[in-house]
Amino acid sequence: MKRLFFLPAILWVTCCFSQRQNVYFLKNNGKYVSRRDSADYIRIVREPDSASVLYNVSEFYLNGKQKLLGKSKTIDPPRYEGQCVEYYADGTRESIANYKNGSKAGLEYDFYHNGKPYLITEYAADGSGDSFFRNYLIKTNYDSLGTVLVENGNGYGKIYDDDFKTILEEGVVKDGKRNGAWKGNNKNPALSFKEDYKDGQLISGTSVSADGTVTTYTKSRGTQPMFRGGLSAFGRYLGNNIHYPDHERDYNIQGRVILSFVVEKDGKITDIKVNKSVSPGIDLEAVRVLNESPRWVPGTMFGKPVRVAYSVPISFSLN
Repeated sequence: MKRLFFLPAILWVTCCFSQRQNVYFLKNNGKYVSRRDSADYIRIVREPDSASVLYNVSEFYLNGKQKLLGKSKTIDPPRYEGQCVEYYADGTRESIANYKNGSKAGLEYDFYHNGKPYLITEYAADGSGDSFFRNYLIKTNYDSLGTVLVENGNGYGKIYDDDFKTILEEGVVKDGKRNGAWKGNNKNPALSFKEDYKDGQLISGTSVSADGTVTTYTKSRGTQPMFRGGLSAFGRYLGNNIHYPDHERDYNIQGRVILSFVVEKDGKITDIKVNKSVSPGIDLEAVRVLNESPRWVPGTMFGKPVRVAYSVPISFSLN
């Protein structure tokens, strides 16, 4: 069960070999690249089957083995719907998850590299679950030998990293929810933590950094960076400050530019990059208005501000 504290940048590089499929080359961190030999895997998006509105998404490792198989409401980025199956590089099944409107919904089954079951979790049926912020129930948990750790939502759970070499967190599970004392370790930022839960709700937590700094937090282990006032306020900021370039206006050039950037620990926007270009003028204007953005509310993890990679699409249209 992969968990990242950053939001991977949305990039777009498309090679259309026909009108019926798009091919994308990606790195493991979610970034798109323009060449196959620079990629870690390949995504192919094909048109919907007859009587369906969902696009067929297939991902492959460079060795040709299947990485992912699912369906999406959108071409790029994917917004998965229904069952989605992921595989390890050797072809062993990694997970089976269900999606609704691009978010996990219902049961997810995760497996060890040896094919044995690892974890069964349950997300809200309406797709409001979030694996990173642990808004899910732990139904069943096994160790790599098949020994049951949690059964019918009760027991002592152990959540591992992607390589199953390090226990990220562990503690008592009751009725599928975290209860009592939980403890664990985080890699980035490097720290250890102890938390207290009641009926799945985080009451309090204490983290200790590698340098010995102690931080306390309540209610949530982490928060995402946010433009002050939320997305609607960010939309108003863009609308009030973007100036349509004269050349693009005269030649009716329109489109959606996608920018990636970093929200620093102090909320400042840095490292702005154009990941999907429309035109030189539109690209420059999008970078300018984002560069002049007021400082954001920074993201946090374990009570500490963290740098977060982010991305945003900005549409330029003439009405």
